[in-house]
Amino acid sequence: MLILSKIISIFLNPLLWIVIVLIRGVCTKNERRKKRCYTTGIIMLLFFSNSFILNKLIMAYQPERYELRKNETFSAGILLGGFAGMNKRDHQTYYSDHADRFIQAAELYKTGHIKKIIIAAGDASILDKNDFREADFARQQLINLGIPAADVFADRSSRNTAENAANAKAIIDSMHFSPPYLLITSALHMPRAQRTFEKAGLQIQAFPCAFQVTPMEKYAFADYFIPSGGTIKTWSFFLREIVGVMAYKITGRG
Repeated sequence: MLILSKIISIFLNPLLWIVIVLIRGVCTKNERRKKRCYTTGIIMLLFFSNSFILNKLIMAYQPERYELRKNETFSAGILLGGFAGMNKRDHQTYYSDHADRFIQAAELYKTGHIKKIIIAAGDASILDKNDFREADFARQQLINLGIPAADVFADRSSRNTAENAANAKAIIDSMHFSPPYLLITSALHMPRAQRTFEKAGLQIQAFPCAFQVTPMEKYAFADYFIPSGGTIKTWSFFLREIVGVMAYKITGRG
């Protein structure tokens, strides 16, 4: 399933679709078909690079921010990985644009909303295996921030969301933490993650963060009419989550 998901994710890229359509237009000798391919490619490019369209879709999909009550506490917060990685050139670890996951988990502990932190983050690579484990890195960073080592648990072997849920549950069961548990992950990933963890038998309160899109009072001219390369990239993440939700439903994992 891991290998299959990696293969599918390669093709969930609108830019690849556009290139394939345009290449077909270049290669065909039929003028009518050539014109149709070029027209389709341009329409696809304008659609998938339009920030306004994608922002509206993401806003409808991702959950709203969860506001914790002043004295609301949880026995454990489950922090999902995907916010840091090692650079192979200098062998240093850097945070990604999903680093808000880590920040929120640390802040939730410091403010007393969660008593323990479970980090679910292994190595999802298939061919290029290495010794880096995001959970180990995150655990050490939390300890460096003054959080006691006894309050931080690491699942360093999970490779996908389903394994995150299963391994986190094993830690929770072994430590007898009382439900519910605060699930901390990016807002775009939360719908699939919450379903998966609940399917694994965990009582979850979603705490989405690292929002891809936040509510806007108004849109600028560029959002409606100026193509954005970054928007095309974001489409890939959005499509992976949509397909991931469907795949997890079909396989009974979420």
